[in-house]
Amino acid sequence: MGKLKGPIDGWNACNDLVEEAEILLELARDEDDEDTEDEASAAIDQLQAKLADFELECMFTGEHDHANAMLSINAGAGGTEAQDWTDMLLRMFLRWCEQKKFTTDILDLQPGDEAGVKSVTLMVKGYNSYGFLRSEMGIHRLVRISPFDTSGRRHTSFASVFVFPELDDNIEVEINDKDLRVDTYRASGAGGQHINKTSSAIRLTHLPTNIVVQCQNERSQHRNKDTAIKMLKSRLYEREQKLQQEQHDAISGEKKEIGWGSQIRSYVMQPYRMVKDHRTNEETGNVEAVMDGALDQFIKAYLLWQGSAN
Repeated sequence: MGKLKGPIDGWNACNDLVEEAEILLELARDEDDEDTEDEASAAIDQLQAKLADFELECMFTGEHDHANAMLSINAGAGGTEAQDWTDMLLRMFLRWCEQKKFTTDILDLQPGDEAGVKSVTLMVKGYNSYGFLRSEMGIHRLVRISPFDTSGRRHTSFASVFVFPELDDNIEVEINDKDLRVDTYRASGAGGQHINKTSSAIRLTHLPTNIVVQCQNERSQHRNKDTAIKMLKSRLYEREQKLQQEQHDAISGEKKEIGWGSQIRSYVMQPYRMVKDHRTNEETGNVEAVMDGALDQFIKAYLLWQGSAN
C-alpha cells in the first residue's frame, strides 16, 4: 500500500483541482466576473503543474525507486580543479534536495588539498529519492575558465557520481568478516571538529570486490561502522544487479555503453553557456539555475528516455 499512496494522493489532488476549476469557470460565466475567471485560470495552472508531478511519479516503477538514496561524488584527475567541481556538484545536489524537501546527512567528506572536496557521500531521505537520483549516476564534465589558473585558460574537469538505494531490512546481503578490512581514522572536514580528537571514522574495504566505503558523521565508532556496513551492502547489491543485467544483455545481444568512462552530462561555462545531457540530448542555457538545483527537466527527460528504451 505504501508504494501506491503517492500515485493515489497525486490523482486525488489533480481531481480536486479539476472540480475547483470547473466550479470557478461556471461561476465566472454566470456572473461575468473577471476576478473569478482569474481564479479559475490560476487553478488550471496549478493543475498543469500537479499533472507534471503526477506524470513523473508514475515513472517510478523500479524495485527500489521509492527508497532513500546514498549519493557519492568523487573528484576525477586534475587536483584542485576537479575537487572544486566536486564541491560545486555537492552544492547543486543539496539545493535540489532542499527544493524537494528531502533531508540530507553527510556520511563522509574528504576535503580537497587546497580547495573543494575530494569525495563526499550523502544520505538522501525522502519518498522516491532514489528514483529521482539514479538518473544522476555517471561522469559529470565541467568546462570553464579556471579561477585557479592565473593565465585565465579554459579547463575541463570531471567528477563521478554514484547512487545506491538504501536497502530494505528484508533484503539480505551476506558479508563475511574475513572479507573485510576495517580501518579507523580521525574525522575531518566541516562538522567534524567535535570528533577529531578520537579515531571514530570508519573505512571498510571489501577485499573480494575492492569496494571501499567510509563514514565519519557520528561521534561513535560503532555507529559509523553500522552505517558503513549499510553503505557496503547497498553497493554490493547494486553491483550484483548490474552483473545480472550485463549477463542478460550478453545473452540477448544488447550492447550498452555504460561505465566509468562514459560522461552523462556536460556543464559548459566558456566559451558559451550550456548544460547538456548526452543520453537524452536535453539541454538548457541557464547554467546558473541548474547549479542552483534545477535538475528536474534532466531527470524527467532521463526517465522518459529510459522508459522508451525498455
